[in-house]
Amino acid sequence: MKVADRGNNPDPLLTEVQAADFIGLSIRTLQTWRTKAFGPAFVRAGRSVRYRRSDLMHWIEANTVSNVGRRDQ
Repeated sequence: MKVADRGNNPDPLLTEVQAADFIGLSIRTLQTWRTKAFGPAFVRAGRSVRYRRSDLMHWIEANTVSNVGRRDQ
């Protein structure tokens, strides 16, 4: 079995700390969201939790609110 080279992985798994930093939220927020089945998708590897960078980007895009169509008074 060949071990994957982390340098060649275009979508590395991020730790909770890295993921929270990436999206600008606290680790506690991510933990709370996981218990409520909310927030970005995550990977559970045993007791560890990891996030794919692409899943974080997808979640950001899906939760981006546009002001298009807003009428100023």
